[in-house]
Amino acid sequence: MKIALIAHDGKKADMVHFLSGFKKQLQNSNIELVATGTTGSHIEKIGIKVQKVLSGPIGGDAQIAAMAAQKELTMVIFFRDPLDKHPHEPDVQMLMRICDVHNIPLATNPAAADLMFKQLTSQF
Repeated sequence: MKIALIAHDGKKADMVHFLSGFKKQLQNSNIELVATGTTGSHIEKIGIKVQKVLSGPIGGDAQIAAMAAQKELTMVIFFRDPLDKHPHEPDVQMLMRICDVHNIPLATNPAAADLMFKQLTSQF
């Protein structure tokens, strides 16, 4: 099982907080995490192992979308900041579209991520 993690700058703390609540489940499972560069760096600081791709604005969102299109991902958690402008918004929209096309669960806020993550991790 591979889960992709992305968070806009204003939501990186939310992502770290969210994952810290599942740290034990992550350490005792076969769940692989992949994250965009800066988000991944924040996640590593709390001791969670994560594969990093490029930062979102320089291609990381597209790399995650490619993984989704190739059915390499079980779920995408993308904490978006809807109140801020993002120069790479076309990449964000493309990622969301790819998740819809390939039926990959996509959580864009902590409440949705919590429900989905609890369901996925209940299998372990």
